[in-house]
Amino acid sequence: MDTLIFEKVDVYISNMFAPDDATLAATLRSLRAEGLPQHSVSANQGKFLQLMAILCNAKKILELGTLGGYSTIWLARALPADGKLISVEINNHYAEVAQRNINDAGLSGKVEIRVGDALEILPKMIHDKEGPFDLVFVDADKPPYAEYFSFALSLARPGTLLVFDNVIREGKILDPATTDEKVKGVQRFNKILSDNPHVTSTILPIVGIKEYDGMALAIVKGNIIA
Repeated sequence: MDTLIFEKVDVYISNMFAPDDATLAATLRSLRAEGLPQHSVSANQGKFLQLMAILCNAKKILELGTLGGYSTIWLARALPADGKLISVEINNHYAEVAQRNINDAGLSGKVEIRVGDALEILPKMIHDKEGPFDLVFVDADKPPYAEYFSFALSLARPGTLLVFDNVIREGKILDPATTDEKVKGVQRFNKILSDNPHVTSTILPIVGIKEYDGMALAIVKGNIIA
């Protein structure tokens, strides 16, 4: 089968169910203008995240990896008037671009961007008892995915939805001899996720304009807050 069909179908779905409005289109343009990597979720994936947030009645969302704020906007739009989204971004320039996009989207009252290393920020959030969050979306650097998962559990409650992006890596996760640190990080995370008794989880393979990848989905089953 011609793999171009996957891209065409993705565009077909996005055009029907997740068309970019002026704000989302401007956000994507800002990434190109500011030299940010084109690593945002697709429009269809953004709509999927929004649906997941609505489905779990999210009032508090944690995001790791803000980039230019594209996924942040999709998620924040699902929040009620008194909802809150905290997004953690290690790159100061990315955070500045994202903040402008968040402001332009009229979401500055719901979204807080914290700049720094999530491996340092998350333990402080746990110490300060900032959880529990209703939904956690992780689309950050891949080597510490397992650590992010552990911290996310400590900021969760029974019923919290955890979503981790890019866990198929174009099928490279099947290579046990890989030397790619991103792939190795995802392999480690996938194994830990599948073995964890505190969540019900699976991986959703995704093909489309983002080529071949997938999202891990997990629902927290019990009280595991440290």
